[in-house]
Amino acid sequence: MMSIVLAYSSPAIGHLFPMVPLLLELKSRGHEVHLRTLPKQVQTMRDLGFHAEAVDERLLEIEARDYLTKSTKDALASSVDTFTSRARFDAPDFRAAMDDVGPDLALVDINSWGARIVAEHSGLPWATFSPYTPPLQSKGTPPFGPGLLPMPGLLGSARDAVVRRMVIGAVEKLMMPGMNRLRAEVSGGQLPPVRTADAFFRTAPLMLVTTAEPFEYAHPDWAPGIRMIGSVTWEPPVSTPPWLEGMQNPAVLVTTSSEYQADENLVRTALEALAKEPYTVVATLPAANAGSAGATRASGTNAIHAIPDNARVEHFVPHSLVLDRAAVAITHGGMGSTQKALAKGVPVVVVPFGRDQHEVAARVLAADAGVRLSPRKLTPDALREAVERARDKAEGARRVAAGYAAAGGAVAGVDALEELLSR
Repeated sequence: MMSIVLAYSSPAIGHLFPMVPLLLELKSRGHEVHLRTLPKQVQTMRDLGFHAEAVDERLLEIEARDYLTKSTKDALASSVDTFTSRARFDAPDFRAAMDDVGPDLALVDINSWGARIVAEHSGLPWATFSPYTPPLQSKGTPPFGPGLLPMPGLLGSARDAVVRRMVIGAVEKLMMPGMNRLRAEVSGGQLPPVRTADAFFRTAPLMLVTTAEPFEYAHPDWAPGIRMIGSVTWEPPVSTPPWLEGMQNPAVLVTTSSEYQADENLVRTALEALAKEPYTVVATLPAANAGSAGATRASGTNAIHAIPDNARVEHFVPHSLVLDRAAVAITHGGMGSTQKALAKGVPVVVVPFGRDQHEVAARVLAADAGVRLSPRKLTPDALREAVERARDKAEGARRVAAGYAAAGGAVAGVDALEELLSR
């Protein structure tokens, strides 16, 4: 039976693009899909057949500033401040969208905190969409943030308890009072307060998470409300650039964040490290302003100059086109770009700068699908050596790809959404 679905994306293409396959699958099954998203992506989404409108543009003015912090705790606190500030706008924005559309089902991005509260208060079936591993507690899993590897036994439990109290507990002291005030304001006092971040993220009756074992740790205590559906990706359809079609050497893809975090040094270092190696280096800077003379400039930084003959620096190029020709991907640790590579069996070098990226890097190590390199140790020699070590991790990358495929992707996600509708 056809239903009206309202989807709400946070203002980042790294969150919008992974949601698109779910929306396309909903549309293919006869559901009417409405979407609120980035203003620059509205026409593209309409071309796919969705009823798309822009989110409140004030959301775009609240920029993530976690990259300016010096510790994991401070970075998490900065992210809390960003999402709480955006919630003041995305809550009324989503409520207005619900009034306009009259949906039967709501699908809300995990980072749109105000919209989540509106959806919860509405009484409608609703789900949250997480394009990264959510900060949920799970037995045997280290606390979210520092990127610790799992440690079994009593020693691991003690370590995790201490780190959780020092990092997550400290952040929750900052987060929960403001979050509960927002819950009370948005719901007119009808929603109860939540005590922990874990409880807040579990308020949705269904959470779709775009990952799967063996990349993600086993979470038997997540079921049934949290569903891992594997790596779900989408890119705007474009023709293959002539320079890519003529590529002779294997590619190395270098990715930076789609939401600015001062990670362009990764590109500079990769260009220098691989300038004399038998690769074609393709680097993307989606959060930067594209230059016109073979250079790309990121806001507030010096230009990237002296691009070697074996390299391309682009504002945007669909990663899949490069990964089909790639030996290794060097990523900033964003879930989307890292999983795109692994879904094609391409091993990775992960250089995590912040956000969820330390957690992504830890999972790459645990799955033996690549190499982790600290930004503090990012030198041309170290990166060159990491690329060569990563090439030996192709078998692990292929195991991860098989796990993603087995999870079911968009089909499994929409099956879960339709189950929610039928309750």
